[in-house]
Amino acid sequence: MTSKSAAKVTVEGKNAVVIGGTSGIGRAIAHDFAKDGADVVASSRDPESVAETAAELRELGATTTEVTCDVTESESIEDLYEATEETLGGVDILVNSAGAVAQASVTEMSETDWARDIDVCLTGVFRACQVFGREMDTGSIVNISSMSADQSREERPSYCAAKSGVNGLTRAASADLAPDVRVNAIAPGFVKTEMAGPKLEEGSAFRETVDARTPMGRVATPDEISGAAIYLGSDAASFTTGEIITIDGGYDDSSQ
Repeated sequence: MTSKSAAKVTVEGKNAVVIGGTSGIGRAIAHDFAKDGADVVASSRDPESVAETAAELRELGATTTEVTCDVTESESIEDLYEATEETLGGVDILVNSAGAVAQASVTEMSETDWARDIDVCLTGVFRACQVFGREMDTGSIVNISSMSADQSREERPSYCAAKSGVNGLTRAASADLAPDVRVNAIAPGFVKTEMAGPKLEEGSAFRETVDARTPMGRVATPDEISGAAIYLGSDAASFTTGEIITIDGGYDDSSQ
C-alpha cells in the first residue's frame, strides 16, 4: 500500500482576504501570502493605505483589488466579500487582524473606549466570521488574538477582555463551521508594530523588561507571525481547528 504524501505548507494558488491587512501583523501576512503564491485582498478603513498595499501586492505578483472595510459594520464586511468574490472568484482564507487598543486602568477607562475596543477587536471578528463563514464552501479562518488574552496587563482591560473573547469565539466557530471551514487563532506576544508605539523601542525601560523576560531575548517582528498564518491557511493544516497558537518567544509573565 502506498502512503499518501504529506501536504505542503504553502498557500500557493489560494485566494486570501486579510482584514486589517494594511499595517502591522496583517500587512506582513498579506505580503508573505503574496510571496508564497496566493492572490490577496488586504483591507482596512483607510483608502490610502488600501491603495498603497494593493500596489505592493501587485508588485509581488498577486491579483488583488482595492476595497475598504470597517469591521464595526456588517454591510462593509459583506461588501468586502462581494468585491473579493468578483475579483478572485472566491475566498479560501480569511485573516482577521483589525485592532484597536485604549490605554487606561479599569477604574479610569471610559465606556466609549471600552465599547470601541470590544467592537473592533471582538465583535468585528464575530461579524467577519459570520459573513465569510456563510459564504465559504471550504477553507480556513485565522483570527489574530494575543498572549494578553491569558496574561495580566496593566491599563489594558478592554484589549485583554476582547482577545480572551476572540479565543472563545475561535473555538466556538470552529465547531459551528466544521468540517468544511477550519477556524484557528494566532496569539502573538510582543511584536514591534506601529500599534506598539515607543514603549517597545530599543533602550526603553519597558523594552528591557520584556527582553529580560523573553528567552529569545527580544521582541518579534511582524513577519515572524506570518509563518503560522501560512501553515493554518495551507492544506497541511487540514486537521487543525479550534487551536490557539501562541508565538511569544517563550515570554514569562510570572514575575509581573
